[in-house]
Amino acid sequence: MEGIYLILVMIVTGGAIAFIGDKLGTKIGKKRLSIFGLRPRHTSMIVTVVTGCLITGLSIGFMVLISQNVRTALFGMDELRATMDATLDELDEATENLFQAQTEFERANENLRMSKEEILALKSEQEDLRAESDRLKEGNERLESTNAELTAQNENLSDTNATLEADNKKLGEFNITLTADNEKLSSENDKLTGDNNELEERNHRLREGLIAIREGDITLRAGEVLASGIIRGGRNAEEISADINALAEQATQNLIQRFGGDEDNSVWIYQPELQHVIEEIESGGRDMVLRITAAGNLVRGEPVRSRLELYPNELIFKKGEVILSKTYELGEDVEPETILRDFLTEINRIAAEKGVLTDPLTGSVGRMEGTQLYEVLDSIMTAKGQIQLTAKAREETDSIGPLRLNIKLEQRG
Repeated sequence: MEGIYLILVMIVTGGAIAFIGDKLGTKIGKKRLSIFGLRPRHTSMIVTVVTGCLITGLSIGFMVLISQNVRTALFGMDELRATMDATLDELDEATENLFQAQTEFERANENLRMSKEEILALKSEQEDLRAESDRLKEGNERLESTNAELTAQNENLSDTNATLEADNKKLGEFNITLTADNEKLSSENDKLTGDNNELEERNHRLREGLIAIREGDITLRAGEVLASGIIRGGRNAEEISADINALAEQATQNLIQRFGGDEDNSVWIYQPELQHVIEEIESGGRDMVLRITAAGNLVRGEPVRSRLELYPNELIFKKGEVILSKTYELGEDVEPETILRDFLTEINRIAAEKGVLTDPLTGSVGRMEGTQLYEVLDSIMTAKGQIQLTAKAREETDSIGPLRLNIKLEQRG
């Protein structure tokens, strides 16, 4: 309504001034008046020009006086544009933070699920150990009872030997046999006692492990990648070993940067496994991707035990190669986020099937920048009808990854 009022005021004001100017010009023309000594015709022209200037000036003045929007458009446009640019920058940052938060949330859910499964497995193993410990205790008690009985029999036989000298030799041989059996049973009893103590120690370690998992600060998850790199083939074992040691040092430096240098963050590699990897690369004669991953969930303060994972390195996607082109039908019941999530999930599946190594914890093969994600979402939101999304490799992608994308949207209908 404010715009209609402004238009009416401008029409009325312009008409009134034009009417007054026309009357004034006519009157001056008829009376042949002169201003500043000019000729009447020139005076009439000056009156007409002044009238037009008054129409424009008063129209703008009324608009500025009445409308805040007009004042903003005339005098605050630079400030408004700066505010809009700052708001867009904040929106880009918030979008990227949202994407990262969603990724962290999915990773936390996966880690929680894995931790629950490990706790259940440990509980089951603890119950089995307790049952085995109970069985061993029962066996130990039976052996002790048997030993006591045999000892009593031995004492009785010794007393009988004193009174029955005629049967001394026979009873002596029998006593020797019983003594040997007693020693054998004692040895078995000692062995069972040692086994029982070992089981109790294992039970104690498992209980401490459960407490550490429930209450401890888990710093690394099983399967988490500590470092990865390409080890070139066609070289001798010494050169390959040097590259692997350099990669292990890189993993150590990554841990120091992540947790600080106040703890022993050196990565421990099982030497037979290292030797097996070196022999496999040397005999294969081709480039291989080597990943150093955490061997299990590690609580802060524990040594960093690692596992070596070896994969053939190949060129999976060329630069500009089309990975996926898919058509979607937009509608009121279709969310742009759902379309983009489905498209990226399909790309992740294709890349993983072709040989791009996925993150062991998240299952992803790459990442999208927040700005690009926002641009694609904005393009989907502004599009209508049928669209086609096409994803191409931004650069050459080997098995080690990560896969970086260029996504293009085309309107189809």
